[in-house]
Amino acid sequence: MTAPDVSVVIPVYNTLPYLRACLDSLLRQTIGHDRMEVVAVDDGSTDGSGRLLDRLAARHPGTVKVIHQANSGGPAAPCNRGLEQASGRYVFFLGSDDHLGPEALERLVAAADRYGSDVVLGKVVGVNGRHVFSDVFAGGNAVDVDLYDSALPWSLANTKLFRRELVDRHRLRFPEDMPVLSDQPFTLAACYHARRISVLADYDYYHAVRRLNARNITYHSRIEKRLVSVERLFAFVAELIPAGARRDAVLRRHVGLELANLVGDDFRRLDRAEQERVHAVVRRLVERYVTDGLRDRLDIEARLRLGAVTAGGVDEVLAVIDQDAERGVPATVVEGDRWHAGYPGTPAAWADVTDVRADWLAKLDTVEVRWDGGHTLAVTARSPYPRFAAEAGPVRLVAGQIIGTTLLDATDPTGRTVRTDFPIDRLLAVSAATGQRHPVRAEVTGTHGHGNAPVRAPRLAAGRPRLLRRGARLYGVAATVDPRSGQLVLSVVPVTVGQLVSRLRRRLRRTEPAVVRPAGTAVPEGRPAGFPAAAVGHPGTHAEPGPAQVGHLTATP
Repeated sequence: MTAPDVSVVIPVYNTLPYLRACLDSLLRQTIGHDRMEVVAVDDGSTDGSGRLLDRLAARHPGTVKVIHQANSGGPAAPCNRGLEQASGRYVFFLGSDDHLGPEALERLVAAADRYGSDVVLGKVVGVNGRHVFSDVFAGGNAVDVDLYDSALPWSLANTKLFRRELVDRHRLRFPEDMPVLSDQPFTLAACYHARRISVLADYDYYHAVRRLNARNITYHSRIEKRLVSVERLFAFVAELIPAGARRDAVLRRHVGLELANLVGDDFRRLDRAEQERVHAVVRRLVERYVTDGLRDRLDIEARLRLGAVTAGGVDEVLAVIDQDAERGVPATVVEGDRWHAGYPGTPAAWADVTDVRADWLAKLDTVEVRWDGGHTLAVTARSPYPRFAAEAGPVRLVAGQIIGTTLLDATDPTGRTVRTDFPIDRLLAVSAATGQRHPVRAEVTGTHGHGNAPVRAPRLAAGRPRLLRRGARLYGVAATVDPRSGQLVLSVVPVTVGQLVSRLRRRLRRTEPAVVRPAGTAVPEGRPAGFPAAAVGHPGTHAEPGPAQVGHLTATP
């Protein structure tokens, strides 16, 4: 029997609401059943996912293989088990709550054969507002992508086509001692050893779904697993890539994302013992792996948070976080020809923003977000820098790819406040039918050059999303605040009729007369009502934490 061109490995654990769409997308692939196989590994599911897999395998015995095993606690073991059973020339890993475009596998295999590529990354799009790093696709199709001189390190999920010969030659496997992030060592090693890496941006290959019915997996509940995994990830990179500029190019992602996120805004939610543990791990990794050159290439916010870690203890870190989350951008300390961010307790080398003054000037705090006439979402933001109007130059706020209309606020005589109008019809038009998040950034072009920075939203009160229609579809549109970074995000999420009916029922229940129950009678469990359910952040196991929803934002005292 001829080996299939591609084996698709799917680790499955309790994703029944999404699994059928995932599998349907595979069975509809234009590459045809004779050129592909599906290896699904049921990792101890308890929701019926395993039974669905068995029924599908019975209907497609030559295409679908199912393996059942006890729950392993993470995706690494089922990925390895599926890889052992895969027989294709190429292997592709697919999340069981995600799905593929109909032509995805045919296009990926054709490109790998045409270019001789060992790794091929097809364009990934977010569904239900799931965040996806998309910079690697910005330049269009690329036959030969360099790992060290591109945005590829920011896209290290295993959602790629891998040549099986490469995997076998280097004995690549997922580290099962990493409860989370286990796909990154596998993908990084494949890219490191690959003779050619190609990127395809001409088609929506992979649809990464953000679960709407899953419970929030909080930063608090998985912090120990994340600490263990981050330490092992850094050790893996250090063993794989010799010290120097190439290692720094890869670690820039891990330091700026995984490491800096450990001391994000929600660090404050941990108890003191957990904070001490996080601080110790982060400090040890910074001191061991972050060179001066790498430090200077970090985004300002990551650099300042990690600088606070190296400068002192937990209290110094909390002081910087409180500044960002409660008071906003601090003053600029000017000493001679050097600029420093005026955070408490941050070492001068880490707080020096002289060489990135334009980026520093672009750091604005949200003052207000409000609906204007039902057709515009207006964002008002302010800089603390006294000479902002004179030195920042033209300012604009951008939400994702949407450039708003930005003007100086005439009510502020200091010229430090700007208002940006984002047309709602434009926001809906550029959002995928499956929903999309549009992070808001400020861009300046003035005396100190061009700069940009995320627009944060400290001290803002949450409101409700607004329900809007585009064609036959309904969407919940809102301003949101990312709980980890504090960045303002404009969010568009599809709303179904079922979700609207559920909300109406909850409202009716709240208006019903209270029921008097005898002492000791159990009260049925429930959860607070929210609207719309699809617009509330419930990330899946692979997603970043979802944002809290904000409809009308105003500063709180």
